[in-house]
Amino acid sequence: MERRFDLIVFDWDGTLMDSTTHIAESLRAACAELGHAPPSLEQAAWIIGMGLAPGLQRVLPQLDPDDYPPLVNAYRRHFLAGDHALPLFPGIADLLRELAQAGNLLAVATGKSRSGLERAFDQSGLRMHFHASCCADESFAKPNPAMLFEVMDRTGALPPRTLMIGDTSHDLQMAANAGVAAVGLSHGAHAHQELSALQPQAVLRNAGELRDWLARAGQLGQAGPAPDRLP
Repeated sequence: MERRFDLIVFDWDGTLMDSTTHIAESLRAACAELGHAPPSLEQAAWIIGMGLAPGLQRVLPQLDPDDYPPLVNAYRRHFLAGDHALPLFPGIADLLRELAQAGNLLAVATGKSRSGLERAFDQSGLRMHFHASCCADESFAKPNPAMLFEVMDRTGALPPRTLMIGDTSHDLQMAANAGVAAVGLSHGAHAHQELSALQPQAVLRNAGELRDWLARAGQLGQAGPAPDRLP
């Protein structure tokens, strides 16, 4: 079967890594530490993927601008205290390895900072599978399409041959804004109904369902050598 896509782009938190609860709890702990009324878990999780600064402004718009920098620092301290123990979702490592062995170009577009993504690459052992990545502190926050344009430019992929996979409406809206196909994963931050509202190619529950969908799309056919890593 001919492949539908030349490039598959993944979000990180809530898509590959099971970090949604830890991110939300870290934000709530930072707010409590600094005397701010913490958002609910649902509110805190909703901003995941947007990038930290725009996300905080969205979920805590009542704060004075001078309150954001110390809140960012407190959040990072709480997050870093536990990020070394965050697991990948079941089946994700095997899926990425299989996609790479089948010769797919893979990339990451994430609301994490570059330092955060590099740390996650090292801790997860997934770095070898990706040909390009772009982070929130290097581009515009989701749902702006700039991160997708960046990884497409670096890999030579075109929008009609690119697929974005993410767990939030921000990921799916970014894909729509870039003119690329999208698949939602409901095991992360946003619910199935919210993802479905953006009319992606599919909304799937886990890595197993994603593997089956990618196989039907021709991405896991006859294995071939992975393309050379791009600079």
